[in-house]
Amino acid sequence: MDRLQAMSMFVKVVEVGSFSAASKDLNVPLPTLSRKIAEFENQLGVRLLHRTTRKLSLTDSGSDYIDACKRILEQVEEAEGRAKGEYLEPKGDLVITAPIMFGRLHVLPIIIEFLSLYPNINVQLLLSDRNMDLFEDDVDMAIRIGQLPDSTMIGTQVGSMRVVTCASQLFLSGQPELQSPYDLTQRSCILLNTAKTIPYWRYYLPSSGLTVHIDVLPRLTVNDSDSAVKAAVKGVGITQQLHYQVQDLIDKGDLKVILHEFEPDKVPVHLLHKTRKYLPQKMKVFLEFILPTLKKSISDLSVSN
Repeated sequence: MDRLQAMSMFVKVVEVGSFSAASKDLNVPLPTLSRKIAEFENQLGVRLLHRTTRKLSLTDSGSDYIDACKRILEQVEEAEGRAKGEYLEPKGDLVITAPIMFGRLHVLPIIIEFLSLYPNINVQLLLSDRNMDLFEDDVDMAIRIGQLPDSTMIGTQVGSMRVVTCASQLFLSGQPELQSPYDLTQRSCILLNTAKTIPYWRYYLPSSGLTVHIDVLPRLTVNDSDSAVKAAVKGVGITQQLHYQVQDLIDKGDLKVILHEFEPDKVPVHLLHKTRKYLPQKMKVFLEFILPTLKKSISDLSVSN
């Protein structure tokens, strides 16, 4: 049996959480994959995986062995990369993903400047508000806004983002001034409803030091931030957004931040990639380039209105 192939199959099954998903990713028939893993376990003389109809989990031996497999596969990948020359000089293709609006405003300009300095590197920028899987979608690096789940991937925080509540002056001029977040229950609101949003708005109460959840009654519900922001500009109601999504409109006076003294904790922004070491030069130089630039861009957002 090809031991490296078996290790790769074992790691893939664990990463995606099922034999069927790993079968699709590896383009290997499910019975073949199951047989290969069973043969691998027989060769090692230990059980690596607990299999039930509903759940797949690592045994104690499997938990110890998975880390060793990953290290070995990384070393093999490094050796192959050296043979190709990509660990000696920055060259090759990079696949980067980021949220649509944030990527367009804050990541694309950095990539354009980066490409002007490294003519032998090509970048594919995938803008999506869906959190793409770095393994399944073959992505080198992701920019993520929000708390990261526990994983084996490497996250580097580059800043944090304010969560602001805002409305147009047209809307606010016809309403009594809001004194607290609880007043929102009596006002027209624009709710964002996506797979990553929560059905309430969070606020911090300075008087008690508590964070509260306000169940707003939406006059309008949409599934993308751009539509919510446009509706707010037209005076439909109040919306809560990440600061970068409304900064330009606030600067131009089309929207006004309200309840700023009750803003909840800032949301972290991370760069996420798959491996801690044995990075090819193209990844090393990109990390070194984007880290300080993106940190400054996010920091500038934090100090603006």
